Amino acid sequence: MKHFLTINDFTKDELLEILDIAIEVKNETKEGKYIHRMKDKSLAMIFEKSSTRTRVSFEVGMTQLGGHALFLSSNDTQLGRGEPLQDTARVISSMVDMVMIRTYRQDDLNKFASFSKVPVINGLTDEFHPVQLMADYMTMIEFGKSNNPKVAYIGDGNNMAHSWLMLCSKLGFELRIATPKGYEVDRDILNIAKENAKLSGAKIITSNDPKEAVKNVDVVTTDTWASMGQENEKIKREKDFQGYEVDTNLMNLARKDAIFLHCLPAYRGQEVSDNVIESKQSVVFEEAQNRLHAQKGIMIWLDRQR
Repeated sequence: MKHFLTINDFTKDELLEILDIAIEVKNETKEGKYIHRMKDKSLAMIFEKSSTRTRVSFEVGMTQLGGHALFLSSNDTQLGRGEPLQDTARVISSMVDMVMIRTYRQDDLNKFASFSKVPVINGLTDEFHPVQLMADYMTMIEFGKSNNPKVAYIGDGNNMAHSWLMLCSKLGFELRIATPKGYEVDRDILNIAKENAKLSGAKIITSNDPKEAVKNVDVVTTDTWASMGQENEKIKREKDFQGYEVDTNLMNLARKDAIFLHCLPAYRGQEVSDNVIESKQSVVFEEAQNRLHAQKGIMIWLDRQR
């Protein structure tokens, strides 16, 4: 049995296999075909962090696959009342076929998975957001940006930056990360990515210079400056991140046919300008829709491993 906790747990071939499934089911959906590959199966969705895209994409995705998704917030479970994580994991996993968790601590997710009888999917933690990266790379494939691409990530060294590190180090492309001083990526995660890169041929560049990072890249991506749980840092971060907005001046340094990605929600006038997110180079809404199909690919693949 496999879990989907971080991209680092998978080989290049496994990741591409999942994406092949995702593209296949997306094409079927476009044709109005809904093949019930997970007929009568159930997905428990545990949310300690709220979400729009994650809930809708997993719930609709499971429905399209012929199964059922059950929404559980921390207020709806005994977790919110202090039940030990291992007890909740044992009980819920004895009743469902798969679990998706969106929470704060990666360690809590890992602990839940270690006691679970069914596959567990990371819907987001403070350290990683792997399902989003599968949708991002699926979008890159669709827009012809998956052949040895150069990708620039501009902004906070957060869970999105960490997940880009894992993806690039597994698939073997070039990633440039530019963060303000004091907001760099986690050193241990960076070291893991660099070790992976020795085998995959990936090139990883970190700096504090967004202009240098975006020069002649194929993909420019960013994320919100203040993630969920960091609202009290918002004013300070807005000051510290000056010069890191992806605007037309920055995008003009990338290749003319470069695409812009953002996991959303986007705060226009902060990490990205309105004219960039509304430009022809922006594929953020195609990317958002691909969460639905990428996650169907993940669920189908995990179900086949059982």
